[in-house]
Amino acid sequence: MKIAFSTAGNGLDASLDPRFGRAARFLVFDTEADTFELVDNRRAQAAVQGAGTRTVENLVRQGVGCVIGARFGPNAHRALLAAGVRILRTEATTVADALDSYRAGELVEVASADPPGYDG
Repeated sequence: MKIAFSTAGNGLDASLDPRFGRAARFLVFDTEADTFELVDNRRAQAAVQGAGTRTVENLVRQGVGCVIGARFGPNAHRALLAAGVRILRTEATTVADALDSYRAGELVEVASADPPGYDG
């Protein structure tokens, strides 16, 4: 499975970006191959509206089946659910820590969106 983490960094030791739709990029980790690639998100980041939805479209094109982050706005949350992408919340500060929490089964499904107004 491919898992997307919002980040502004370039590797597993990078900090997680608490924003989803307006994150600079995503680290997409392939759990089967134990590899990752970076997916640029500047196009969605620069959007006046619809950043979360554009981000979801971009990640779905990459074959992502799960996203892990801190916050998910209403539009992004709806788009992820409609695309069948699993949504997990983490309080980790780095991609590596969030990945470790995922592997340990410590993350919970996001049942509802966060309130709008924080660029999620």
